[in-house]
Amino acid sequence: MTMIRESDGTFIPGSDAASAVALIEGRSLRRIAWNRLKKDRVAMAGGVVVVLLILAAALAGPLSALSGNDPDSLHNRLIDPNFQIPYGGMGGISGQHWLGVDLPNGRDVFSRILYGARVSLGIAGVSTVVAILIGTLLGTVAGYFGGWVDAVISRTMDVFLAFPLLLFSIAIIGVLPDDAFGLSGTGLRFGVLVVVIGFFSWPYIGRIVRGQTIALREREFVAAARSMGAGPGRIILRELLPNLLAPILVYATLLIPANILFEAGLSFLGVGVKDPTPSWGAMINSAIGTFQIDPEYLIVPGAAIFVTVLAFNLLGDGLRDAFDPKGSR
Repeated sequence: MTMIRESDGTFIPGSDAASAVALIEGRSLRRIAWNRLKKDRVAMAGGVVVVLLILAAALAGPLSALSGNDPDSLHNRLIDPNFQIPYGGMGGISGQHWLGVDLPNGRDVFSRILYGARVSLGIAGVSTVVAILIGTLLGTVAGYFGGWVDAVISRTMDVFLAFPLLLFSIAIIGVLPDDAFGLSGTGLRFGVLVVVIGFFSWPYIGRIVRGQTIALREREFVAAARSMGAGPGRIILRELLPNLLAPILVYATLLIPANILFEAGLSFLGVGVKDPTPSWGAMINSAIGTFQIDPEYLIVPGAAIFVTVLAFNLLGDGLRDAFDPKGSR
């Protein structure tokens, strides 16, 4: 019987050399990345906050019902008619209205923050998916084929990156009719924002995917697949895309907060979703005239945006470190 020596100097019995091989456990890139991510407490904290925010947005209705409110109910009796501020100060915070009521309508701020999270995360998430689908497709094609295909797609990326997205968004949403494409109201603006943000954000992920594809297309496993008769489509789908999932995932977590800020900026300027649909940016806009009297109306939506963007950025940084094969952690 053979004796197998452990790293600490102890010996364990084994039947043969196969026992030693059995003790060597292979680890996939996914498992290595997860082990690294678990050690990053800041990134894990960001991930927990992101999950809680998504749950809060998905369960906005039941969570609002806990305080017995909804985002559209008016509570004018809580507003002082003489001074046009809530009774009791601090935005009218009470046991029923946990974050107070807004001005001048007296709507519950807590409910509007929850439903605003649904709007912000929904627009940012769907537009990020659109950007990733377009950017991954074109970036992979450009990186794999090279030549004139790469030149055309790369120059297209340069044009999109130089496009004044903010001004274009303000212009197109400002002249948007009330009904178009079978949609109206909030649904129409939601769809237009998703298309505009997603369609003009794809060059960022496209450049990253293109660079990674150029580095991967000359690797041994791609050459082996090509030598076995695999076509470009199969190589891209079966060989390249699985190895591109890590950078795509990392960039997605960093693109979502940027899209959240962009949507909030458009709503702040009055060209995002319209009232009475809650939006964090619109809530900040409405607080301009009242923050000197009661800063609560500016602090609450501002804190919601700050915490959301910070959580996604911390999670994205942690994922980037976890998937980095040269990382020390």
